[in-house]
Amino acid sequence: MARPVHFELCADSPERAAAFYGEVFGWEVHKWDGEYDYWLLLTGDDDEPGINGGIVHRDDSVAGTANIVHVPSLDLALMRVQDAGGTVIHARQTLAGVGYLAYCRDTEGNAFGLMERDDTAA
Repeated sequence: MARPVHFELCADSPERAAAFYGEVFGWEVHKWDGEYDYWLLLTGDDDEPGINGGIVHRDDSVAGTANIVHVPSLDLALMRVQDAGGTVIHARQTLAGVGYLAYCRDTEGNAFGLMERDDTAA
C-alpha cells in the first residue's frame, strides 16, 4: 500500500518560513545540497511517528503545498491516477541520488506528489 512519506510547504520566503517552523515546532531546517533551492524539514526522530518535509519557494512550486506518496513504480502510479480521473500536472522528473518525482491532482483538485525512490537515479 502506498503511504505518504514527505510533505512540501510553499513559501514566499523559505528562510522566513524555516525560522517560523523552527521556532513554533522546534523542527530542524537544512538547505538541501541538490540541484534545486529546497529546505529540508526534520520534524522528529526516525523512530517516532510522522514524516519529514521540505519548503520550496512558491515561484518554484509546481503543485503548491502537497503530500508526497511513495510508490513502487512511478509510471504505473501515473497511469492509475489518469485512469481514476486525476490529472498529471508535472511529469516525471529525476532527482539525482533520490529517485523520480511527479505531481498530480485528484478528482477534487487537490495536489499531491508521487515518488519512486532510487538512490542510483542520475
